[in-house]
This record gives sequence, structure tokens and C-alpha cells, in this order.
Amino acid sequence: MESYKRLLLNNKAWAEDTVQRDPEFFHRLENVQRPEFLWIGCSDSRVPANEITGTQPGEIFVHRNIANMVVHTDLNLLSVLQYAVEFLKVKHVIVCGHYGCGGVQAAMTHQSLGIINKWLRNIKDVYRLHQAEVDALPTEQERFDRMVELNVQEQVMDLAKTSIIQRSWAERGGPHLHGWVYRLSDGIIKNVFEMEAGTELDPIYRFDNL
Repeated sequence: MESYKRLLLNNKAWAEDTVQRDPEFFHRLENVQRPEFLWIGCSDSRVPANEITGTQPGEIFVHRNIANMVVHTDLNLLSVLQYAVEFLKVKHVIVCGHYGCGGVQAAMTHQSLGIINKWLRNIKDVYRLHQAEVDALPTEQERFDRMVELNVQEQVMDLAKTSIIQRSWAERGGPHLHGWVYRLSDGIIKNVFEMEAGTELDPIYRFDNL
């Protein structure tokens, strides 16, 4: 059997099983979407938001890209962010990276990878900002793991720099911002960084005319 056909069969079995356990499940999903969380995660297939957080469809609004980046020229990310914050009014925005991230690892090398170089340059900027701390660590694995954490931290801070988040902070006191890292070896999420709504930013990033 072709592998894609197996996916369709799995879907049918899942739908039938779901209805047997909860006959109103799809009816509820069809009529309303009120997630409390926006998840900005890595595209890595081993880090599915719903499964690792034990949540159901409809509970997390999800955006994924290589290395869970918040890039201010990425209209896809900004559109998702605006919709989640201004229309869905999520209470929390989570940036979730993972140890062993191939995007972060690639950014720590000098290898040219084509068009992806432009994306990974944003991670190289994170390294440049924290180079002294990262280089002081004794092993390559520790440096790699710390870069994953620092990359998540910087993406959370980049969220706070957007007019979307700052306007929402001013108007409704939310959402709170969180930086998490998932460990593939044991399935545990580590909370590495948080920003409460209204956290003071460096003045150069603050918008006063929202």
C-alpha cells in the first residue's frame, strides 16, 4: 500500500473512533474556535504541539517554521500572530524550540545551504549577541543546547517588539509570552523564558502611538 493511502485510512479510523467516544466532538469543533494558546514551534516532525502537551484539537492555534523563528519580515508569521492575538484573543503565546534542532545546528556552522542561509542568518544573529556566554561552555553539546535556549529567548523578545503584542498589552493586558524547549530524549518541556504582559522593553523598541 502506498504510504499516503495509509494516512487516509488512519484518518477514517481516527474519525470513527472519535465519534464513538464523543458523538458531539466534531460538531463542537465545526462551530467554534476559541484556543487559549498560540504555539510557535519548529517544523520538525518529532515535535507536534497537541501530542506533547496533551491537548485536543481546538485548544492550540499553531504556527510552525524552521527553528521556531519570529522574523519581523515574515508575513506568514505576522498574519498568524495578528489573527491569534486580535481576533482569537489568545491568553498565551508560546515559542517552543527543541534540543537537537537542525536549524540551530546548521546556523552554528559555516556551511552554505542555499536559500535557507537567509533564514538561518537570524539564528546567527542570536549567536553573535550571546557569543561570549556560548563559547565559554566546555563542550560542543552544551554550546548547542544553550544556543537552542537562547534562540527561543530571543524569539520571545522579538514577539514583544511587535506592534501587535504591544497594542494588545495596552488594550487588554495580554497575552503573556513564554519560551519553552522540548527534549526529544525524554519528552519533557523546559520553561526557559517568560515575559508577563506589559514587561518593560528597551525604549528604542517601544511604540508610543498605538
